[in-house]
Amino acid sequence: MHIVTSTDILLPRAEDMGAWSVIACDQFTSEPEYWAAAEARAAERPSTLSLMLPEAWLHTARADGADGRIADTMRRYLAEGVFQTVPDSFIYVERTLSDGRVRCGLVAALDLEQYDFTGTQRASVRSTEGTVEERLPPRVNIRRGAPLEMPHTLLLMDDRTDSVLSLAEKAKDTLEKVYDFDLMLGGGHIAGWRVSGETKAAVQSALDALDNAALQREKYGDAAENGKLTFAVGDGNHSLAAAKRFWEEKRETLPENERETDPARFALVEIENIHEPSLDFEPIHRVIFDTDTSAFAAEFTAHRTEWEAEDKTLSERVAAAESFCRAYIAAHGGYIDYIHGDDTARSLGEKPNCAAVLLPPVEKSGLFLSVLKNGALPKKSFSMGNARDKRYYLECRKIR
Repeated sequence: MHIVTSTDILLPRAEDMGAWSVIACDQFTSEPEYWAAAEARAAERPSTLSLMLPEAWLHTARADGADGRIADTMRRYLAEGVFQTVPDSFIYVERTLSDGRVRCGLVAALDLEQYDFTGTQRASVRSTEGTVEERLPPRVNIRRGAPLEMPHTLLLMDDRTDSVLSLAEKAKDTLEKVYDFDLMLGGGHIAGWRVSGETKAAVQSALDALDNAALQREKYGDAAENGKLTFAVGDGNHSLAAAKRFWEEKRETLPENERETDPARFALVEIENIHEPSLDFEPIHRVIFDTDTSAFAAEFTAHRTEWEAEDKTLSERVAAAESFCRAYIAAHGGYIDYIHGDDTARSLGEKPNCAAVLLPPVEKSGLFLSVLKNGALPKKSFSMGNARDKRYYLECRKIR
């Protein structure tokens, strides 16, 4: 069976696509004003904001009963004909980022049987970072009752010859354009083309070829003995992990002959090439809230080389920064949040009773080899791009 494949994709018939498409739920977690602005932009229109729960709302009254409301809204949208079906296709995506660069991707369905987030299996698709277990239950609860899913997972491929996305890009003048609009709140622009027919077959063949054992040995040498690593999860690992956990629950209730084709076995993702020049890897910073900052400057100065020294690996840097922050709040109180973007982290760190630890830039070229050799990086090690350049919810797929 293919690791990733084409599928039936639902797109909205919305007149205002800018109101429909909303940024991933795990962004702007400490900036409720962003989500207030998103609500104002969506303003009674069909919107993916009604189909998910921003993590900024997790510990508020907004979270009470959210899983039921989300499922009900999904069913209502389906009943009211909000969606049109793009059958058995990929979607080739060109995202114009906030700085004007274009990032390319391919929306496809991932076989969850070939994905592992626990670090215990030599799966062809693996997490690049550790999973925060307590973040999974709210997402699993939503998925249990939901008839639909929406992707914000970015799946990386180490496609050094650009064998996959170049096929769609070269053919796009012959493909049907299925959306083209500005994203809300500074998210840039996005356009998508349906990949079907001969182009779909060629893209599928190129995707399958990435799983070739000889190619893996050529790329990774002795590390390939640790199993194939054909795709690696960049962003959205917790949503994908929740999909996997829900599938494992459902699989046990199904007869063998239904397990291969049940829609819950698959998850919609966007595949991107790690060598894409516009795909930036950035550190995820640590900000301590509600703490006594009187001792922070001195303790920070004493320990900063533990995560800033050039000879430190990414794993060592993240572990050192996390350890420092944990020790500080143990002594001085507070809690940690994980913040995307240098300016955002600095701004939050300058607020009363707050402090920020900024991590150095991240090298992306050795990511696949690092995961093969050493397993997943510590949780919250890196981010792909700044917050406003994250994936927006847009496409949907039926999961039951």
